[in-house]
Amino acid sequence: MPDIEPSIHNRVTRLLGIRYPIVQGGMQWVGRAELAAAVSNAGGLGILTALTQPTPQALGEEIERCRSMTDQPFGVNLTILPTTSPPPYEAYLDVAIASGVKVLETAGNNPKAFIAKAKAAGVTLLHKCTSLRHALSSERSGVDIVSIDGFECAGHPGEDEVGGFVIFPLTARRLRIPVIASGGIADGSGMAAALAAGAEGVNMGTRFCATREAPIHENIKQMMVKLTERDTNLIFRTLHNTGRVLKNTVSDEVVALERRPGGCAFEDVRPLVAGARGRDALQRGETNGGLVWGGQGVGLIEDIPSCEELLQRMVQECRGALSQAMSWLG
Repeated sequence: MPDIEPSIHNRVTRLLGIRYPIVQGGMQWVGRAELAAAVSNAGGLGILTALTQPTPQALGEEIERCRSMTDQPFGVNLTILPTTSPPPYEAYLDVAIASGVKVLETAGNNPKAFIAKAKAAGVTLLHKCTSLRHALSSERSGVDIVSIDGFECAGHPGEDEVGGFVIFPLTARRLRIPVIASGGIADGSGMAAALAAGAEGVNMGTRFCATREAPIHENIKQMMVKLTERDTNLIFRTLHNTGRVLKNTVSDEVVALERRPGGCAFEDVRPLVAGARGRDALQRGETNGGLVWGGQGVGLIEDIPSCEELLQRMVQECRGALSQAMSWLG
């Protein structure tokens, strides 16, 4: 067991009840009890992904499974997306509240409809945004923390194409509530840069996929070690729903279909991008079996540590980077 680094004290750690302002991204198929508990035990905030579970009842069981593995705070991610057949979002929320979860990470549509119910239950709300205007709207709606995505991030980075070194300080400057930086962060130097830019914490998804506790196949983790910062694809660009995924034969084919004369409709790519296909690829280790979501921070991944080792190393690197920068100022 490594020596425990001293805690970092700011609004994010106080609000979330954690030692280090490091939040695990709420990743579909990956945000399960094994990973969330490991991140929380290491001093960060682990996140269970609600819609990874097939039903609200299954989410309740996963919350209890996570609680059996950690006595530290952890949260639940609820991503709210427009769809013709939406899942029972409010039922998932009700289960999280009834199970005593005290941190809710929302993403997608503005969570205004759920804020009053969550606040009444004493839940701290963390909302992920991809633009300053959405961050300001979320603050007005009453969320407690905004997690802002730079364009480097995995998942859906929005359509504005603004990188982290612009969106992080811009959002921190304009909001009164604390800001967490997300996208392209995979080590302590990135954390130091985010803190220097005014953020009070970091959110990592891709980096946590390449840890020993991540519930995905070793082949996928080794794929991430081998890839570089140039090995991501932007898909759904022509459909105005941009997503960043790792390069493989499936995402290459999606990009090729979008680039053909006349473009394509979603139905043309649906068989390639089906969620079940991506889930199976992660579980079976088929690196070309489906979409593997990942950000440009994959280029910074060189090993597969435990979550404890990763967080301890990050905090040490962050302190070292900030101290070195201060020494240059004389």
